[in-house]
Amino acid sequence: MPLDTTLRLLARARGLTTADIATAIPRAGVATVRAWLTGEKQPGREQLAALARTFGVPAGALLAELASTLDPARTAGEHDLLAAYRALDARQQGALLEVARSMAGQRRAARKRSR
Repeated sequence: MPLDTTLRLLARARGLTTADIATAIPRAGVATVRAWLTGEKQPGREQLAALARTFGVPAGALLAELASTLDPARTAGEHDLLAAYRALDARQQGALLEVARSMAGQRRAARKRSR
């Protein structure tokens, strides 16, 4: 789940408005918090720690989410695939994994035959 979605869900679950969050975060105005919640901007390290305190979650949970969205080892397609996978229910995820594993197996077999 993207960081902005996580932040919006946490805010909704805690009943916090954008203004409430901005008040709890040093040097963050309402416009900045709104940009975090819409994914237009990413909070800095100190701001992430303050967000974690505000929402009552471990900072590592938010940092891990941010790291996964910024992972330079993943291509845009991998990010898109992961987002699509996470939007599926458990049955659909299982079916998608089965198809992907089957396709990967077919590709490996084709490479072996071509050697």
